[in-house]
Amino acid sequence: MNTSNIVQKLWNYCNVLRDDGMSYGDYVEQLTYLLFLKMADERSRPPYNQKSPVLAGYDWPSLVKRDGDELFDHYRHTLEELGKQKGLLGLIFTKSQNNFDSRRFIAALTLRAPVGVQSPVEIVRIRPSCGG
Repeated sequence: MNTSNIVQKLWNYCNVLRDDGMSYGDYVEQLTYLLFLKMADERSRPPYNQKSPVLAGYDWPSLVKRDGDELFDHYRHTLEELGKQKGLLGLIFTKSQNNFDSRRFIAALTLRAPVGVQSPVEIVRIRPSCGG
């Protein structure tokens, strides 16, 4: 997946969230949390094999094995638990909340295909303006 595909995928998510009535700030925040979890998982796999900063059971694989209401509830618990952690992880997720109103969208947002970028820094660099 190349950069333009990633940007298009993010735009599509932004459009769905906006159409569901979510504010710009809320959907950027929610996409950021999900992308962080996805990237932490990808960095823990070959060829990087880095230790994930995210607790097992509250990581990307714990989200993608769920669906529907179970996924919706687990995402909320994940945000709460990660916000309790010490250090940078806790700082990122402090006071985070599940602002999704649409259970159908959280199920679609599991981004099961690899994001295809090498670091979270690249996400920031290609970050689309979702305010359109």
